[in-house]
Amino acid sequence: MRPVAASPLPWGVGMQPRNQFQSPVAGPEATNPYPIWERIRSSEKVAELPVPGDRRSFWVTTWAGAEQVLRDAPRFSSSINYETVGPMMGKTILAMDGEEHRRYRDLVAKAFRPSSLARWGEELIAPTVDSLLDRIVPKGRAELVSELTHAYPVQIIAAILGVPVEDYDQFQRWAEGINHGPTDPSKSVPASRAMTAYLEPIVADRRAHPRGDLISELVHAEVEGHRLDDDHLYGFLRLLLPAGAETTYRALGNLLAALLTHPEAMERVRKDRELVPAAVEETLRWETSVTMVNRLATEDAEVEGVRIPAEASVLVALGSANHDPARYDRPDEWDLDRPPRPHLAFGTGRHQCLGMHLARLELRIALNAVLDRLPGLRLDPDYPPPEPVGFAFRSPNELHVLFDRA
Repeated sequence: MRPVAASPLPWGVGMQPRNQFQSPVAGPEATNPYPIWERIRSSEKVAELPVPGDRRSFWVTTWAGAEQVLRDAPRFSSSINYETVGPMMGKTILAMDGEEHRRYRDLVAKAFRPSSLARWGEELIAPTVDSLLDRIVPKGRAELVSELTHAYPVQIIAAILGVPVEDYDQFQRWAEGINHGPTDPSKSVPASRAMTAYLEPIVADRRAHPRGDLISELVHAEVEGHRLDDDHLYGFLRLLLPAGAETTYRALGNLLAALLTHPEAMERVRKDRELVPAAVEETLRWETSVTMVNRLATEDAEVEGVRIPAEASVLVALGSANHDPARYDRPDEWDLDRPPRPHLAFGTGRHQCLGMHLARLELRIALNAVLDRLPGLRLDPDYPPPEPVGFAFRSPNELHVLFDRA
């Protein structure tokens, strides 16, 4: 199965409920937002988007501005996400604030505790990537997006949730459909309904016969003495499956693209595996797979000297913040030797990505396995070099490689 294009802009940019949003850019910038972000960063830093409707919308493009917005949850609310993704996702922690957000986030956070990650690494993640590589190793050449990166993380999140891993291809199609959000309800709403219908008998089974999976934990979890209602339960599942599939497959594609286009760095990492974490973190900074998040101004506020009125949509460009020259030298370059400094690939503040430690573990295990099992890995000269593309979601569409067969 080939990946399909994700929505051109993040869910909810400048939208009222049920309205469609059209991208304010066209041409090359529709698949590469970095040039326009660079222009904004070097001038006003925060720019108003020319969008239809009554709600004003602003892009925040600097590191300082992004950190201010994401760390100030009372003044910059996540509730706007319910307006925009509620019809597809239901009630999720993406749209919760304050104490409600903390209570529901804690339910899932327990499943991502360090003891679980250690067990998953050995029992689930490494066997999954090895199984995929078993099919690639004998051939001497491969297209790693369709044969590896696209299938890898969705199988892992499926196993963690407790749904049949063999249906991973269908999960990926639903995830891609849901990720169109309100920009294309003709794809996102049917995908959400189909996923829910698929999950209903599994949820019923776990209610009667709990197992050691995440669905069982959620089905029997309690908040303030009450079990999760269906809206919250299926909201969690419709969030976790796409999030666990989409973002990590893109991050792994970006990581492999970076190393394949920097062969000297790849050779260094192959010989010294202590460099694997540095390669992962620099890739997350350099090509943030999900480039933006949305917030709602709850009161008049000022960001980077720009007044943002109450009820405005505030679009935080994580990818732009990670390329801010005020924070990083030569930010557009991928540099294995860049001094370590925190990035915003997983956001920050109360809504920092819940699965970030799992994602990092998946990336490290996958890269080590690829370097171990595909000796002499290099770009296939019969194809153009890989390049991450996309606006809200970024990764290479293809990774054509050659390697030495054992």
